Amino acid sequence: MNTEPPEATGSGAPASTAKPSPKVHAFPQHTVEVVSDSGEGAQKCGQSFGLISARMGNGAWTVEIIPAEIQPPPRSPGSASGVRIRIGSEPVTNWGDEADLVVAFNEQVLLARHRLGALRRGATILLESMWETHDDESIRREWDEAMKEMAGHDYQFVLIPMESETLKLTENPRRGKNMFILGLLAGIYSRDLEVVRDQIRKTFKKKAVEVADRNIELMELGARWAEQNIALRIDVPAKRPDHAMVVMNGNQAIGMGAMASGMDMCAMYPITPATSVSHYLSDVFEESGGIVHQAEDEIAAIGVAIGASYAGKVAFTVTSGPGIALKTEFIGLAVMTETPLVIVDVQRGGPSTGLPTKVEQSDLLAVLFGQPGDAPKVVMAPSTIEECFHCVVSARQIAESLRAVVVVLTDANLATGVQPFPRPKLDPRWQAHLPDLGPVADGQEPFGWDEKLGLSKRIVPGQPGGMHTTTGLAHDEGSRVTYAPDVNQRANTMRSRKLAVFQQTLKPPPVYGADEGDLLVVGWGSTLGAIQEAVDRARAEGLAVSSTHLTFLSPMEPGLPEIFKRFRQVMTVEINYSDTPGDPFITPDNRRFGQLCWLLRAQTLVDVDCWTRVPGEPLKPGRILEVMREKVAGAATRKDQA
Repeated sequence: MNTEPPEATGSGAPASTAKPSPKVHAFPQHTVEVVSDSGEGAQKCGQSFGLISARMGNGAWTVEIIPAEIQPPPRSPGSASGVRIRIGSEPVTNWGDEADLVVAFNEQVLLARHRLGALRRGATILLESMWETHDDESIRREWDEAMKEMAGHDYQFVLIPMESETLKLTENPRRGKNMFILGLLAGIYSRDLEVVRDQIRKTFKKKAVEVADRNIELMELGARWAEQNIALRIDVPAKRPDHAMVVMNGNQAIGMGAMASGMDMCAMYPITPATSVSHYLSDVFEESGGIVHQAEDEIAAIGVAIGASYAGKVAFTVTSGPGIALKTEFIGLAVMTETPLVIVDVQRGGPSTGLPTKVEQSDLLAVLFGQPGDAPKVVMAPSTIEECFHCVVSARQIAESLRAVVVVLTDANLATGVQPFPRPKLDPRWQAHLPDLGPVADGQEPFGWDEKLGLSKRIVPGQPGGMHTTTGLAHDEGSRVTYAPDVNQRANTMRSRKLAVFQQTLKPPPVYGADEGDLLVVGWGSTLGAIQEAVDRARAEGLAVSSTHLTFLSPMEPGLPEIFKRFRQVMTVEINYSDTPGDPFITPDNRRFGQLCWLLRAQTLVDVDCWTRVPGEPLKPGRILEVMREKVAGAATRKDQA
C-alpha cells in the first residue's frame, strides 16, 4: 500500500525546515470529502470549505454525510459524519461520482466510505496518524485490519498529526481539528486566506470574539503545516461572476423564499431534515414581520398554520414524511374548507422513521393520495437550491389564487446541500396582498364557485356581511352542511376544476438534449444535475439519449404524451423503490414501479419504465450513465432479434 504520494511529505513527523516544492495539478472539477466521528466538526469544516470556494467563484455542491444514529459509538464505521464537496470551474449541479481527495479523522470512518465505494481508485487520503501508534493495542489492531482491507485500491495516504498539531493551540482537539483541516485544505487548494478568515468569523458570529480568533489561529496553523509538509497543490480555476451571488443551502432558500413571498407565519414541529428551516427563520423572520411558532406536535403545527391562513393571509408549515402522515386529517380539512396553505415536505428515507438523515423521494404518492376522499392539491418539486427559493414564492401565489393546498416537495439532498446562485432581486409582485376587509357584496357566498373556473372569492372572518359557519363536512356554496348527492358531486367537481384551470397556464417541460431519440429519461426534484450530467456523457459517447425534468407533479405539466412519442423508450430515474425485473417472483403483473413512473403511466397511457434506487444517498451520474447504456443496448438487441 502506498502511504506517501510523491508530492506529499506528511508522515506524522515534525515539520521539516525545508519546504517541499509544490506540484500543481489542474482540474476542471474536484471532489473532496471530510469525515470524522459524529461531533468532531467535519460537517462545519466541509461546509465552510464549500462556502469559501463558492465565494471565490467556483461552482460548488455539498452533500452532508450524516450517521443514522444520534450518538453512534466513536471510531466505528457507523459513526462516519462529514461532508462531500464538489467544486468546479463551471457551475456544479450534483455530488458527482467518487471522491478524489478525502480527509479522515480516523481509519474507521474512512473504512465506512471505502466500503460504500465512495472513493476513487488512487484517491489521495489525508489521515490522522495518531491511531497507527496508539497506546491501545486494540486500536492499533483495528488500524492494521482497516489498512489491509483498503489495500489494492492504490490510495495515496498522507499521514497527518492532526491531534498533536491542534494541541499546540487548544486543550480539546475535538473542537479544533476541523479548523486545522480547513487550513490544510485552504493550502492544498490555494484558497484566499482572507476569505477563509472572513468565513470563520461569520460561522462563529454568535460566539465571543475570542472563539472566532482561536479558530482562525487553528486554520492558519493548518495552512502553514500544508505549506511546509505537503507539496500537492490542486488548482480548480475559479471564474468571478459578473453579478451578485448568494451561497446557501436549500432549507435557507426555503426560508428566504417564504419571506420574499410575503408569508409571515411559519408553524412547525422539529423533524430531521426540515428543522433548520425554523432555525434560519428564527434568526431573521422578525426583521420582515414574521413569526416562527414551534408547536407541541405536528398536528398542532398544521392546525396553527391553517388557523393563521383562515384569518386572512397565507401561512406555511414545514415537515418531513412522518410529519406528513400526522398532518393528514388537517390537510383534508384545508382542502374541504379551501383555506390557502403551503406545506414544505423535506423528504427523507422511510417508511416509518426509516432513514431520518438520508435522502429519498418517497412521499410523492403520500401527499397526492394520503387523505380520505378526493383531496386535490398542487404539488411541485424544486430541483435546485435556487428553485427552492422561487418555488416557495410561487407556492404562496398559487395557494392564495386557487384557495388551495400547495405542497413543495424538497429532500435531504437539497436541504443540506450548499450551492451558489444569482442573488434574487425582490419583486413587489411576489408579496401577498393585504386581505380585503370591506363589506361582502350582496349575494356573495363563502363558496360561490364560478361554474367554469371552480374558483370562489374568499371571505375573511370579520368582513361585514360575511358571517358563516366553516365546516369540514360536505357543504354547499353557503357553507351549509348538506349530504345531497348533487351538491356533493358539484363540490368535488369545483375543487378539482380549479386545478385543471391552473394546468392550462403551465408550459410543457423542456427537453434536455435532442427532441427525439432512443431514450428519454424523466426525473423530478434533486436528481436534475446527476441526470443531465449523465445525459451529457451519454451523448458524448454517441447515444441518442435526452431527459426532461418535471416541476409540477399535480397537476401534471402538459404535452407529455407528445414528447414521449418522439422517443423509442421512456424511463424515470427516481430515489424511491421499485421492483427489479427478473428478481424472484417479480412478473409484469405484480411489478411495482417508481412513484413518478406510476403517475406517468396512468396519466399518459405510455409504457413508461423506471430505474429507481433507495441507497440513502444521492444518485451518481456515472451509475445513471450505466443504466442508460444498458437500456439503449437492450432495445437494440431486441430489435436485432426481431
